[in-house]
Amino acid sequence: MSINRIINEAISPWMKQEGPDDDIVLSSRIRLARNFSAYLYPTLLSQDKAKEICHLVKHYFEGSTALPNGPFEYIEINKLEPVEKRVLIEKHLISPNLVQESVHGACILSQDEQISIMINEEDHLRIQALFPGLQLREALTQANHIDNYIESQLEYAFDETIGYLTSCPTNVGTGLRASVMMHLPALVITKQFDRLIPTINQLGLVVRGIYGEGSEALGNIFQISNQITLGKSEEEIIEDLTTIVQQLIKHEKSARDALARTSLILLEDRVFRSLGTLKYGRIIETKESAKCLSDVQLGIDLGLIDGLSKNFLHELMILTQPGILQQHVGDQLTPEERDIKRASLIRERLSNKNN
Repeated sequence: MSINRIINEAISPWMKQEGPDDDIVLSSRIRLARNFSAYLYPTLLSQDKAKEICHLVKHYFEGSTALPNGPFEYIEINKLEPVEKRVLIEKHLISPNLVQESVHGACILSQDEQISIMINEEDHLRIQALFPGLQLREALTQANHIDNYIESQLEYAFDETIGYLTSCPTNVGTGLRASVMMHLPALVITKQFDRLIPTINQLGLVVRGIYGEGSEALGNIFQISNQITLGKSEEEIIEDLTTIVQQLIKHEKSARDALARTSLILLEDRVFRSLGTLKYGRIIETKESAKCLSDVQLGIDLGLIDGLSKNFLHELMILTQPGILQQHVGDQLTPEERDIKRASLIRERLSNKNN
């Protein structure tokens, strides 16, 4: 495995797999925040100490045969080009914060890109496991395997009463953030989702956009995650989130059935207008692309469109992001050039599917 392969191949290997309810749940993610007892938190670290942590963690992953998903690639963030950093963000392998604010950031990626370990982000470690569909428990098992391996080598900052100690108080306790990425077009079209958000928040969960906190819900894709990490066990957090996600799946399916039953012509018109834009458009902005891709994916899921992959939305949403587009071209592009290239890439992909 090499960084060139990771950067140049937009679709991560794990994304090509199928998962439970993957027509609505695009992915499940587990993230564990951990810090080492012998070091200050990253915001207070000197450059030398930050590098020391990077080399320490790297040492335990180089050539390790004790872990699944290997071999692992060690990547120093400040050695990457701006576009390469953006590609890793758009593939959800690192966070914007690791690029923008880290003293000396790095990450370790597994061969299938299912495991990502950010070093010196807000905490010394952010251990992430990604799975297709609704597989929170499977992702937690994988993340815990990595976590236990590191803890067997290095001492974490841990309090017997509180739990794992973290830079931000909202992560203290289990240090666990569990989240799912959901495609909910029917709930948005029928204006039900806005009414559900307050209920979701009251249950200790939060709704965010496609790239997490502060990001926009492009293409009717929402990230649902836990807010509480203290006072609940990992299993309780997973159980609570899974229950809400299963309810949202039911609501979305019900809304899709209602649209197909009562507004079929309007739904078909929306879907095929969007398909026409993707097939023949010459300039497509990010938001328009996301909206059209969402409509077409809904048409695929409802059987209105044949011959396209059920992972159509997930693949093209990633392929058409600004950083990945520029990496594909091999050059910096202006916003207008990106919109032209995005339209061209979508037309090319649709043409290949049809052929």
